[in-house]
Amino acid sequence: MKMDSHMIDKFGVTYQPGDILFCEYEPGNEFYILQEGRVKVTKIVSDMEKALDILNPGDIFGEMAILEDQPRSATAIAMDRVKVLKFNKENFNLLLQGNPQLAVKLLRVFSNRIYDAKRKLLILSLPDITSKVCDVFLMLAENRNISPKTTSATTFSSTTEGIANWCGEKVNKVKDVLVSFSNTGKIQLYEDRIIVKNLYEMFRLVKSKRQAQAQE
Repeated sequence: MKMDSHMIDKFGVTYQPGDILFCEYEPGNEFYILQEGRVKVTKIVSDMEKALDILNPGDIFGEMAILEDQPRSATAIAMDRVKVLKFNKENFNLLLQGNPQLAVKLLRVFSNRIYDAKRKLLILSLPDITSKVCDVFLMLAENRNISPKTTSATTFSSTTEGIANWCGEKVNKVKDVLVSFSNTGKIQLYEDRIIVKNLYEMFRLVKSKRQAQAQE
């Protein structure tokens, strides 16, 4: 989502590699539209820092603090020399009033992001990597309106790296889980897609894990 030069001059901010744009748990009053460079988003889970996402130009981030008026749910760190457009609540309102087309795009992005953020936290809250991987497949099925109780084979255009990103786990660890699933006939694993033989089996596993957590 590139902006014109006037917008960049007025709202543009530059960060150097390693700079922290904002920290988890701190109050938030700004959101960002990434123009150049990459930003890593991390979160503390079970006393360990987990990488949630790598953001690229065009991505919008930090908006949850504005939408929900809550502290930051993650930390954002510049990986390269980063240029962003930085908006707070006050100038955000002016931005929406002056550019209705942009407002529609942003509100659509925000709506999708709220769902993604809440769903990802549900995945991260699970106690082990196997159940996290299963819940990623359930989330992908939800996005396609596929019932979690499906027992027929379902194909997902996903990669090991993509699954790892949703899990907040290292790629090699997620790959071990997927290979184990493949060896036991639960999935068929390809470079560009994954076929899940029985989603309902994964649904039952995740449900049992969440029920056990609720009883602790």
